[in-house]
Amino acid sequence: MKLLKWLSVADRFAKSYLDERLAPLGINSSQHIYLLKVCDHPGISQDSLLDSVYVHPSNMVRMVASLEKKGFLTRTPCEQDKRTWQLYPTQRALAICGQVRAACEETESALLQGVTEQAGADFQAILSRMGKEIARKQGIVRAEDEFDE
Repeated sequence: MKLLKWLSVADRFAKSYLDERLAPLGINSSQHIYLLKVCDHPGISQDSLLDSVYVHPSNMVRMVASLEKKGFLTRTPCEQDKRTWQLYPTQRALAICGQVRAACEETESALLQGVTEQAGADFQAILSRMGKEIARKQGIVRAEDEFDE
């Protein structure tokens, strides 16, 4: 139970820390990953975005809609499949992308303060493996792709 406790503590305080840094930019810790993925991959389909974030489809749709309403994303129908959407960053998103990335890096540095670079890399690899395994056990099966980080 200690693992679950400390994963929860780290998650809660990391999100709070990141929220403080992202608030002036108009987004929060739940939205940043979507904004960065779309900025890095303009025209990404909602399906491809979903494959890269390990969330329930309704959560992704809600985040995309929120970012669109705030003026960070635009959606256009996919030419190959009119049932899905392609996502594009707006100038507003592109203008803050670097600041969002810096806030994420600062948060990761705070989490790993006092940990060697090798131990941090090992921890990230183990945590990634753990996350993928529990997602598989929950029935969230997805192909590995180039968006995996």
